[in-house]
Amino acid sequence: MRIFPFSWLIAVFFSISVVLVSGQCQSDQRQLLLELKGCFNSTSFGKLLNWNQTTDCCSWDGVSCEASGQVIGLDLSNQLISGAIDNSSSLFRLQHLRRLNLAYNRLILTFPSEFDKFANLSYLNLSNAGLKGQIPAEISHMTRLVTLDLSKDSYLLGDYLKLEKPNLDMLVRNLTRLRFLHLDGVNISAKGNEWCQALTSLTNLQVLSMSDCYLSGPIDSSFSKLRSLSVIRLDGNKLSAPLPTFFAEFRNLTSLSLSNTNLTGRLPEEILQAPKLKTLDLSFNKLLEGSFQKFPPNASLQSLVLSDTKFGGELPESIGNLGKLTRIELFNCKFRGPIPETKEKLRQLIYLDFSSNNFSGPMPSFSSSRNLTQLNLAYNQLNGTVHSTEWSGLSKLVSVDLRNNKFSGTIPGTLFGIPSLQKIFLSQNQFTGSLDLHGRASLLLDTLDLSSNKLQGQFPMSVFKLQGLKILKLSSNNFSGFIQWTDIQKLRNLSTLDLSYNNLSIDANAANSALSSFPNITTLKLASCNLTKFPGFLKTQPRLNHLDFSKNQISGEIPNWIWEIQSLEYLNISQNFIRKFEGPLQNVSSSLIVVDLHCNQLQGRILSLPPYATYLDYSNNNFRSVLPTDIGDFLQYAYFFSLSSNSFHGSIPWSICNISYLQVLDLSNNSLSGQIPQCLTQMSVSLGVLNLKQNNLSGIISDKFPENCGLQTLDLNRNQVEGKVPQSLANCKMLEVLDIGNNQISGTFPCHLKNIAKLRVLVLRSNKFNGSIHCPENNTTWPMLQIVDIASNNFSGKLHQTCLATWGAMQAVEDEAQSKLKHLQFKVLQLNPYYYQDSITVTSKGLELELLKILTVFTSIDISCNNFEGPIPKVIGTFNALYVLNFSHNAFTGAIPSFLGNLRQLESLDLSSNDFDGEIPSQLVNLNFLSFLNVSNNKLVGQIPTSTQLQTFSEASFENNKGLCGPPLSVHCPNAPSQAPHTAPEFRATDGFDWQFIFIGVGFGVGAAAFIAPLIFWKRASKWVDDNVDKILVVILPKVGLIYTRADDTKVEADENLEEDKTENDEEEEEEESEEKNEEYRGRYCVFCSKLDKTRTKAIHDLSCTCYDSPSLSPSSSTSSSFSP
Repeated sequence: MRIFPFSWLIAVFFSISVVLVSGQCQSDQRQLLLELKGCFNSTSFGKLLNWNQTTDCCSWDGVSCEASGQVIGLDLSNQLISGAIDNSSSLFRLQHLRRLNLAYNRLILTFPSEFDKFANLSYLNLSNAGLKGQIPAEISHMTRLVTLDLSKDSYLLGDYLKLEKPNLDMLVRNLTRLRFLHLDGVNISAKGNEWCQALTSLTNLQVLSMSDCYLSGPIDSSFSKLRSLSVIRLDGNKLSAPLPTFFAEFRNLTSLSLSNTNLTGRLPEEILQAPKLKTLDLSFNKLLEGSFQKFPPNASLQSLVLSDTKFGGELPESIGNLGKLTRIELFNCKFRGPIPETKEKLRQLIYLDFSSNNFSGPMPSFSSSRNLTQLNLAYNQLNGTVHSTEWSGLSKLVSVDLRNNKFSGTIPGTLFGIPSLQKIFLSQNQFTGSLDLHGRASLLLDTLDLSSNKLQGQFPMSVFKLQGLKILKLSSNNFSGFIQWTDIQKLRNLSTLDLSYNNLSIDANAANSALSSFPNITTLKLASCNLTKFPGFLKTQPRLNHLDFSKNQISGEIPNWIWEIQSLEYLNISQNFIRKFEGPLQNVSSSLIVVDLHCNQLQGRILSLPPYATYLDYSNNNFRSVLPTDIGDFLQYAYFFSLSSNSFHGSIPWSICNISYLQVLDLSNNSLSGQIPQCLTQMSVSLGVLNLKQNNLSGIISDKFPENCGLQTLDLNRNQVEGKVPQSLANCKMLEVLDIGNNQISGTFPCHLKNIAKLRVLVLRSNKFNGSIHCPENNTTWPMLQIVDIASNNFSGKLHQTCLATWGAMQAVEDEAQSKLKHLQFKVLQLNPYYYQDSITVTSKGLELELLKILTVFTSIDISCNNFEGPIPKVIGTFNALYVLNFSHNAFTGAIPSFLGNLRQLESLDLSSNDFDGEIPSQLVNLNFLSFLNVSNNKLVGQIPTSTQLQTFSEASFENNKGLCGPPLSVHCPNAPSQAPHTAPEFRATDGFDWQFIFIGVGFGVGAAAFIAPLIFWKRASKWVDDNVDKILVVILPKVGLIYTRADDTKVEADENLEEDKTENDEEEEEEESEEKNEEYRGRYCVFCSKLDKTRTKAIHDLSCTCYDSPSLSPSSSTSSSFSP
């Protein structure tokens, strides 16, 4: 319900604004009022304070009398009165009352039924008076009522009034004089035709306010009879229907408020054109559509609120016609394009919120909006600088929010100097330059958020002079410098401090409880600040809730007091050098919800766990113990639990299945043994990720997956699991990643999983599968499948066209794929920023490479080391999104198909060790990004296509093909065409000379020689030309989204590696030689990152991609996963 806090003040004003000729109070009237006072309890009494026997009751506060001394008006609103008014109350004997106002008190009693005694009453206001229960039918007998207010604000607790018997129709049927009806918060529970028709008798009604009344829709056409309406408020009801056009026919309509009413359809344009409309609020109707066509000149609109709707399109230039507009809210709509410059005509503007749209272009000037207090343009695509506005002229500005845009340039110093400014949000932009606040910043400033920009220079120590700061966020910039805790402690009012991810060093040595105290601190984030210890003052902070000291240099132990801060809910001390807990810990009563200790050096066994934790990450440490048998009993509320990459051994405790809310369980990369508990498959209703890879687990996979299985990732790679793929796994319709490679699983291809339409990754590598992979009678198998690895099994037969044709993700058009660039992940709870990130290891270019992010556009097929036969099916030629194709070590026959030249994205092609014959198709030269090719050990013949990039591959790529010849092979082709000897042309005595062409040729030759000769013989000149050409390309290529990598950059990296190699001792060299026999590769794999240009001499990099280092891997493929907050 939308709150109108001043509506009751207006009512109070009108209740006392009537000037009456008051006579002397009659004694009976005085006695009735004193009896009424005796029924009330009030700490201050307020107006009741001077009610006594010695004064004239007509002079009492809140009392109005007519000339005869009869009390006709009683206003006791907002007096915090408590007590009881029942049917016997003296109030109902004041039968001459015309106006009664008891609003905003604490009566807390059942609605009395004696109101019909007030036959002359025209004004009744019992809003928020504490009344409850059924509204009595006697109210309907007060036929002279002009104003009836029985409303209750939604934010106030307590019981609500209701209209059942009588219902709304019975209540208002006889109240034909009503002009003002307020029933907000009254439970009416009526359908559209019922409540609309019940109001038709109120033809004089001007104000209708029935918010949060449990009304339903649609709005009936009978509502159109209320032609006198000027104010309509129906917020918070579930109308669930379009807004009728007839609202535009209410000629007196000045205010229309229907927020959060489930309106659907498109807003009639006529409503926006209503001539007298001043206030329009249709916010929080997520299905309501509309756009702005043209605003009429001299429009009356003063407040326009359409937030969280589907309103969209571009703002018209005619928005400048809304010269009377003071408030406009378009938060979370579908608007796009530039903000018109005509906005400058909105000189009366006080509040503007255009956040969470798709506005683009530069920010217009707001200099003319001198009354502006709130400016919010956050979460758009605006760019350019913010210097268009003369900030110093906005002397009333309280809050400016420009975060999550693309603004650049420096931050104007005048912005900080606005004296009224309290909040500045400029995070997630591209602002540059330094920050100097000396003598400029507003003394009222309490929030300063400049995080995630490109600000640089020395850390602005002047921020520590802003004594009123409560929130300071400067993280993820390029500030440098050294900060003492004695400087930070000057901000005594701080509640949030975030200086993470700069080039700062913070000295915590002086941070003890005597010197540093932040009584209001709730959030402290100092990640990557070169901290070496835990500041001691933290143990005395009573409100500390969020602590992030990740990625620092902290060593030693975790102090016990960390677990004793009762207010602490979030703790992240990951990526440090912590070795142990201070311990011993017993009966931990911490309130911690998130505990992240990953990537430390913690060892030994796991101590007591926080009992209320929902997220625990202890991965990548040195824990060496058996998992406690009762570990699950301490994690009753856990959603995420990771112990991966430690040295835990023994079996998996069955108590883990007692964690009823668990969504992610990662025990990978340990030494766990025994069978997989059967209950883990049964709990997959809630479990989204189960990662047990790289352990020593054995036995079979339990066939107990429930019908409503919610698994998204199942990773059992590198274990000793046996048996077959469970039939019940087909119940897991949400499954995206299935990796059971490198086990002892047998049986045929898992066709029973064919209806899992969301499957993207299928890894069956190195098992004991056999038979055909064709799934008969199925045309929809895995349309989203992007990575297939079934290598090193005993699969056989031909590849069927119909089977492969259903793999739609392999056939994605590149532009579509780029537009949907994202990676596979599992979101842990939908309302927080934590997610589990899937990763996988693929065999590409003859090497094992780990993808720490599985981009949804990366596609790979590896069916090597099986017994497939026959030709390559034509459908492979349609897989134009394919990056890796490995058909090696099979029994494929026929010629290498020319349609492989259609796979323009292909980077790795391995067709070795088959029975291919014929010539290498010339179409392979179209594979401009191909960086690995192997067609060795076949029966190919003919000449390798010349003058192509195929000559850049090694001889090993083509060896053991007896009929193959030509470079790079040393075998010469016998029928290779030879060049005819060059013979000089004969000149006849009669030939003449064209001296013009001779002089041109000689001049060109001399000029070219003069330029090229110095480049050949003068190294400095040659280097100068190379450097300048490089500089030109470095400037030009980024403008088209590419990065030009200079040859010197590669050389420097190579020199560094060479220098490191020279420092290795002889013993390491011997180890390397032995490891070459079983080579492992630590590579860098970049999807869409680096590709050679056509000359294959320069590397061109894509700006939008991140490259990932892969760890040392063994020759077989496996997957791994990681978590990213």
